[in-house]
Amino acid sequence: MTSISPLNNVYVLGSFGNFEGKSPDEIITIKELKNYKIFQVVKYKTSKINIKECKIFDLGFPDNLKVSGNNDTRILWAGPDNWLIFSNSDNLSEEITKNLSNNEFAITDMSHSKAIIELSGKNLKEVLKKGCPINFNDLNKNQSINSIYNGIAITMDFVNDQPETVRVMSLRSFGESLYHSVTDASLEFGYKTT
Repeated sequence: MTSISPLNNVYVLGSFGNFEGKSPDEIITIKELKNYKIFQVVKYKTSKINIKECKIFDLGFPDNLKVSGNNDTRILWAGPDNWLIFSNSDNLSEEITKNLSNNEFAITDMSHSKAIIELSGKNLKEVLKKGCPINFNDLNKNQSINSIYNGIAITMDFVNDQPETVRVMSLRSFGESLYHSVTDASLEFGYKTT
């Protein structure tokens, strides 16, 4: 089966907006993340498992609004007893099967259901404020939130503080609209797609 990117029809490489005469750190960098394995893990209400004892690739399941991660995998808290696991490892499914029981967790493969856009740059939070009602001043590296961006339901994963980097995810069917909203909000600062 061939995987087609959610942004296949709209993603264009280049520099756009007010980028001329600016240093690279002043420009927003935008890139689509593709071919990630994505699983939702929900602990059943009847489960007796202590989530603190569960690990995926030696990563624990984080508490409210937190993320645990390494170079290949990130586990995002998505709600009470609910997590999203993102990985570029081909062995994620096997790792989940080995460490989490179907009797204790609802495990759903969502790998082709999300559009993921990574943004970075010092004006990143200003771009996000244009479409999202969250107070971004209180959010830092390894935190995640669910919100909206110009009416589109999103999950944000704050990957780094230096440079500020966030991954914004939406359902695949809203990917193009999210991309247009984010790039439009970035024009003021200038942006480049990589």
